Amino acid sequence: MSEQDLFGVHGAALQVRSQRMGLLASNIANASTPGFKAKDLDFQVALQAAEGSGGLSAAQDLGGALRYRNPMSSSLDGNTVELSTEQTAFAENAIQYQTTLSFLNGRINTLTRALRGE
Repeated sequence: MSEQDLFGVHGAALQVRSQRMGLLASNIANASTPGFKAKDLDFQVALQAAEGSGGLSAAQDLGGALRYRNPMSSSLDGNTVELSTEQTAFAENAIQYQTTLSFLNGRINTLTRALRGE
């Protein structure tokens, strides 16, 4: 039985959400770095890649899932980070991460009870 059979899409989704959180945190940390280009993931593309490859490693190139943000207003130093956009995306992703984690915890608890014969 594979991880996909046990956890469904939630295991891969948690990996993608985790990587997206890292990208968004990097954007926020570099909000005042001249020339920094804000990046994000296309969640659907990254999730399909994670499901197809059996998971994403931290070093895996996200290829087609990685996108650069187009800022609403340009800055003089070439930085494309808009702090309010990044903070909102980070908060939304954190909630989605927590929701996915809750689904996984529920699945693990169900499997544990089944193994115990409850």
